[in-house]
Amino acid sequence: MKWLQAHLGLVYLFLYGPIVVLIVLSFNRAGLPTVWTGFSTEWYGKLFANQKIINAVQNSLIVAFASTVISTVVGTLLAMGMEERRPHPALEALVAAPMIIPDIVLAIALLSFFSLLKMTLGLHSIVLAHAVFNIAFVCTVVRTRFKHFDRSIVEASIDLGAGAFTTFRRVTLPVIAPGVIAAALLAFTLSIDEFIIAYFTAGPGSSSTTFPMQIYAMIRFGVTPEINAVATIVMGVSFVLVFLSQRLNREAAA
Repeated sequence: MKWLQAHLGLVYLFLYGPIVVLIVLSFNRAGLPTVWTGFSTEWYGKLFANQKIINAVQNSLIVAFASTVISTVVGTLLAMGMEERRPHPALEALVAAPMIIPDIVLAIALLSFFSLLKMTLGLHSIVLAHAVFNIAFVCTVVRTRFKHFDRSIVEASIDLGAGAFTTFRRVTLPVIAPGVIAAALLAFTLSIDEFIIAYFTAGPGSSSTTFPMQIYAMIRFGVTPEINAVATIVMGVSFVLVFLSQRLNREAAA
């Protein structure tokens, strides 16, 4: 119906209109973030010349890669174990808890845990914190692949004399690989964009400042075209990674 199409159009306008405006203003020649004076890419040039932002990006990439590797390995093994054992629903809810708990609560809990262990804070603590909530996402995505997994091929591999590790490496892993890759891309995206947990578990100084933390520090002094350029790049990278993750996840479920 036409009124439903109009309603859908208004919803899309409400959701994505501000994003489009932000992207357009990132190419604004003026120093003012809301007055258009002409097309220019100078803010992107200034952005890539800002050493603080470059260092923050490097820190975020280190955290994202490390936490993605940890969460992908642990989450995949956890998914395999849960599909094999069929745990109690209460245990399944406990595994999914990091996805449901508000970030601020999880951040405070992790900070308290690190303090209890008397562990110094830095990039390593952010990596561990990000891995905690990423494991739940990886486990959930990989389990969707196991819903369409033919277990008879595993039994056939064992009957033919292959050991458990060989069966996993030559049979199970290739079949679930699209789901694992999709989960890894999702975990990487979540880690790159995450701010609250990183803010609470980071150490002092710029050595553990991630990209979102640097953006927060910049935006406290006002929104500039340079910040619009940063946001445009982050949204572009996040969109591509999420799109690839969803595409791989659909192919894995097919």
